[in-house]
Amino acid sequence: MTGSQIIFYVLSAAILGLAVLSVTTRKIFRAAIWLLFTLVGIAGLYFWMDVAFIAAVQIIVYVGGIVVLIIFSIFLTQQSGQEMPAPPLLRKVAAVLAAVSGLTLSALLLNRHSFTPADADFDAGPERIGMQMLETGAGGFALPFEAVSILLLAAMIGCIVIAMKTKPAAI
Repeated sequence: MTGSQIIFYVLSAAILGLAVLSVTTRKIFRAAIWLLFTLVGIAGLYFWMDVAFIAAVQIIVYVGGIVVLIIFSIFLTQQSGQEMPAPPLLRKVAAVLAAVSGLTLSALLLNRHSFTPADADFDAGPERIGMQMLETGAGGFALPFEAVSILLLAAMIGCIVIAMKTKPAAI
């Protein structure tokens, strides 16, 4: 086993472990912190694949933007330090079934398709990404980029609405 493979397996195990911690903890703030570390681990995978621009975008957008937004909305709610209630048994069973189904489907797809190394180098430079993001034709990503920005704006407005304290009406 080479050093590169060891780094990949360590990063992958850390990401999977942190993701499991993120969804199984009963403290909402801890879940956000575990999510933060999971996203940093994904950025580490991007650095390992030698696509530094995508890794930097991962850190800036997801770690620096979305997780901070989630943490601020947690702090703005009244019950930010309380423990979340335990999920009902039916939800636990459904979660286990969904996880097993996803793993089975992934294993079947991996067995069915073989992966071969590509002959051409992967071009993930900022110039190419920028041209693809701004292109409005068939191969461009301008519309999905705008849809994501509207989604983030809606999430921010939702956080503000949830965090607002309503005053009871005077009689």
